[in-house]
Amino acid sequence: MPEPALVRLPPGQQLAAPGKWPTVGERGSAAGGPWTVTICGQVERPQTFSLAELQAMPRARQIVDIHCVTRWSKLGVAFGGVPLAALLAPACPKPSARYVSFVARSLRRHSTSLPLEEARESGALVALEADDRPLDELHGGPVRVIVPGRYFYKSLKWLEHIELLAADRLGYWESEAGYHNAADAWLEQRYLAPALTRQQMARALASRDFSGQDLRSLDARGHDLSGLIARNAILRDADFRDCRLQGAVFDGANLSNAHFEGADLRQTSFVSADAEGANFAGADLRGANFAGASLFGASFYAEGFDQAAPQLAALIDGATRIDPASIDQLTPLQAAFVVAARSTR
Repeated sequence: MPEPALVRLPPGQQLAAPGKWPTVGERGSAAGGPWTVTICGQVERPQTFSLAELQAMPRARQIVDIHCVTRWSKLGVAFGGVPLAALLAPACPKPSARYVSFVARSLRRHSTSLPLEEARESGALVALEADDRPLDELHGGPVRVIVPGRYFYKSLKWLEHIELLAADRLGYWESEAGYHNAADAWLEQRYLAPALTRQQMARALASRDFSGQDLRSLDARGHDLSGLIARNAILRDADFRDCRLQGAVFDGANLSNAHFEGADLRQTSFVSADAEGANFAGADLRGANFAGASLFGASFYAEGFDQAAPQLAALIDGATRIDPASIDQLTPLQAAFVVAARSTR
């Protein structure tokens, strides 16, 4: 029988280390005056609530499983706050209100949206607490949205505006980061369809220089890209499975959820790369350099790996550089594998 916790994990997710809540993205809100949450748009009576007013409202408490799009999960977090439906009620949403947009007080004005009825039915919460303590700024406090059942980018940090819309408007995470607008964790709705044409992909592959380019969901599977230069490239969800990438440079690149299974990555540089959720199972990582890389949710071996199936694990040796801080970001089993591999090869 599978472990009860594993039954609660959507496909492709791994449990974060016990007691850990990884921090992804910006680590704090933008500067501003006293905190307020405003409700506007398709409403009869726009509302503005101070933090004190929110804190004085009747609270609800929900136990929520967090599923980050970068493949880590944290189960059973107790969130406390005001149900979204209750907060919207005094604003009197108009019949034309079909979507709800959440906007953050952040440097990039992060935002995301949901169908209004879906937000209500999911039990969306305007949260003020996590595990019976005030939400700290690192994790979206003093106010954030919690949307159960969706990847956690739908649970916007540092909530400042709630706008009801007649027509949907893609938020920052969907329009800029390319994340899927539905974000159903159980359907693995992580990314929108690739925006690159085949001609654009072919030109990029022929150049072997991706520096600074936005090549989300690039399909490079099986190509010989030895010596590739991809500094600061955006390569979320890119497919490099079975590629020859010996000596490539991915310094500063965004490689979240990229696939490197079976790739030749000997002497490849990932210095300060965002490799959250990337899959390196079966890759040759001898001499690779992950100094300063972010590895939350990354995988270095696949399910079923054992002595009878060594091809499911990355090839790591003593020259593979992974900082202790980066190893500490991995799930406990992945971290144990990396530490053991570096010490025995």
